[in-house]
Amino acid sequence: MAPKVKITREDIVSTALDIVRKDGAQAVNARSIAAKLNCSTQPLFTNFSSMEELDLAVIKEGIALIEEYIKREIQSGQYPEYKASGMAYIRFAKEERELFKYLYMRDSDGNHTSEEKGNFSNMESLVHNNTGLAGDGATIFHLEMWAVVHGIATMFATNYLALDWNLVDKMLTDVYLGLRKQYGME
Repeated sequence: MAPKVKITREDIVSTALDIVRKDGAQAVNARSIAAKLNCSTQPLFTNFSSMEELDLAVIKEGIALIEEYIKREIQSGQYPEYKASGMAYIRFAKEERELFKYLYMRDSDGNHTSEEKGNFSNMESLVHNNTGLAGDGATIFHLEMWAVVHGIATMFATNYLALDWNLVDKMLTDVYLGLRKQYGME
């Protein structure tokens, strides 16, 4: 008798993430994951107490992927670190459309994972390092900048408007410099 193949938690998360990336969040369910893994749905519910728990694990993996995008963009040295993070976010939306929509264009109850909160804090630190703003000033500056970055990213993720990459670069610079001027940092 052949030994049973053990389906791990990581196998399930990886498979669910692949389904999201290829077919979108609506394609993820216990049966679609089990079909890709060539197993019953039983291993899913042995490893996860609910689909919501699996969803959180997939979100965590998706956030790790965007963090890799940000890390690579910063390491490229093409842009200052704060701008590189915005460019990476937009590139992620362009290249990982379905995953971007799953992570950033879904209904949210306002509760975010520790990874999401940590990323926001990291961006506030970059704002502080670049502008000297602290506390609410850094938070508001980043929220204003992020609203523009997210809007551009959403246009890429939905194919609403195709923008030239050099124009995106210019737009982020213009908004950043405009905000610096608004905050009296000419």
